[in-house]
Amino acid sequence: MKAIVQRVAQASVTVGGEQISSIGRGLCVLLGISLEDTQRELEHMVRKILNLRVFEDESGKHWSKSVMDKQYEVLCVSQFTLQCILKGNKPDYHMAMPTEQAESFYNNFLEQLKKAYKPELIKDDKFGAYMQVHIQNDGPVTIELESPAATVDPKQLTKLEKQQQRKEKTRTKVPSESSRERNAPRNKDDPSASSGAEGDVSSEREP
Repeated sequence: MKAIVQRVAQASVTVGGEQISSIGRGLCVLLGISLEDTQRELEHMVRKILNLRVFEDESGKHWSKSVMDKQYEVLCVSQFTLQCILKGNKPDYHMAMPTEQAESFYNNFLEQLKKAYKPELIKDDKFGAYMQVHIQNDGPVTIELESPAATVDPKQLTKLEKQQQRKEKTRTKVPSESSRERNAPRNKDDPSASSGAEGDVSSEREP
């Protein structure tokens, strides 16, 4: 699970020209849900968001207070594009949780936020809608949060890393089979030997 948390002076969500949610000072949270996320990741993200110290205290000391300490509002926006994986220049979203499953998961996330804080101070978007999100970033302050990587099977991760390392060593250190064949000395008694490069059809043609 990934979240982009922005400290805002104000923020709002508009759908079809109609404003459906707005907050004053507080946090705007863009949330990207992965197909691997569970209740564990959800609870971790709720704790992090509500306890993130991005506000000043009464004496003006920065990075001292959380949104709960200040009793500010939180606006949440579902943002599946945070799970983007680039293939060249084309975004791929196969790691994002499927829509029907994600909607239920997202609603559960909102409920957990409300239980841990104050329901009236948690605002949200319209899941799955085409929205305009208006954010007045205060600072600017933008922090990226991600649930612990422990959700990925360590054995599988190690296997993938080793495969990638072997590929890199092969590309950089081991010549290809065709290169070895081209560079190998020819036996002049070998009837298959030719004066031209292997595969060069023009060298075998009669003048």
